[in-house]
Amino acid sequence: MIGRLPAGIEAVVFDVGETLIDETRAWTERAHEVGVTPFTLMATLGALIDRRRDHREVWPLLGVDPPTSGARFRPDDLYPDALPCLAAAKVAGYVVGIAGNQPDDAERALARLGVDVEFVASSARWGVAKPSPAFFQRVTEEAGVTAGSIAYVGDRLDNDVMPARAAGMFTVLLRRGPWGTLHAGWPEAGDADLRIDGLDELATYFRGGPPRVGHTRDD
Repeated sequence: MIGRLPAGIEAVVFDVGETLIDETRAWTERAHEVGVTPFTLMATLGALIDRRRDHREVWPLLGVDPPTSGARFRPDDLYPDALPCLAAAKVAGYVVGIAGNQPDDAERALARLGVDVEFVASSARWGVAKPSPAFFQRVTEEAGVTAGSIAYVGDRLDNDVMPARAAGMFTVLLRRGPWGTLHAGWPEAGDADLRIDGLDELATYFRGGPPRVGHTRDD
């Protein structure tokens, strides 16, 4: 059934990894860099996620130093539904942003991929990362609307849905990638305002766009 975002939503802000970007290649390269097989890295990572542990524990658990490679996104790293969904949100009249826990070169890397949005921000540039409330305060400031007027889209409950909800935002849980697949089975998944299996599904909710009366970005 095709729905609509609630009245009052004026901005849609997207997470990066496993929301817009398929991180399969990046994790595979990290495995090779630290000298373990991709299968071993992915299996260990999945176990940590399932146990609600920090994914950064994967490196000491494997007995290796963390990789040093940065954000080197390529066009084929974008999920096929990413750019069409961003474009659909803009056409519908929403303020569109991208904000995630990423290194400082991620913003330039995303720009090279041709994303056309009002703002792109990384935790490195802001100096604050999810799930900190300060991160979502920055999202609100960048979007130029109230927190209650923002839909935040991400694949994680712990870093995306739960803190965005606490900030007063409308939350969208995307079920894909290791976090999204596992988190969709957690009881807290029911707290997400909207649960989707792809960004093409989210794009169907943009029909009609935001209201044309009341508060706007330029007020």
